[in-house]
Amino acid sequence: MSENKTIVYLGLGSNLGKRVENVQKAIKLIQQKVTVVNVSSLYDTQPVGYVTQPNFINAACEVNTSFTPQELLSTVKKIEKDMGRIPNFINGPRIIDIDILLYNDSIIISPELTIPHPHLMERAFVLIPLAEIAPEMKHPVNKKTIQELLHELGAIDGVKQLKNKDSGE
Repeated sequence: MSENKTIVYLGLGSNLGKRVENVQKAIKLIQQKVTVVNVSSLYDTQPVGYVTQPNFINAACEVNTSFTPQELLSTVKKIEKDMGRIPNFINGPRIIDIDILLYNDSIIISPELTIPHPHLMERAFVLIPLAEIAPEMKHPVNKKTIQELLHELGAIDGVKQLKNKDSGE
């Protein structure tokens, strides 16, 4: 009997400690729970919201999973906690952040989870890595592709692709 697998896109970010290693470690931990199909390049990005903090390393990954959205949320939050993430203020510095950006074409609005991610369309540091691995994926609400959303965003300052996915710091 085959499991029903859902395509999901995750966003990852880190701006504390060894940022590149943190994102790479998170991807390895995610691989222990779901099938990682594709991973974007890593990007050095300026912080948004609370700007007096270190730059982030951001990436996106495509996974296949049989987890429900709530099970996946619980799984990624446990990975964040196991990696040492300490809850702080919104947009504050963090060792790792893992967000569910898209869960197939689902639209979910609940107190603990909103899919598609509510800020996906306004953040270059999310759209650029996502467009790298899923340019034709459509936003389930406005039906525009990720590439179209990135084009409409226009301003992509402060997001620089690292030359090598495995580059250290």
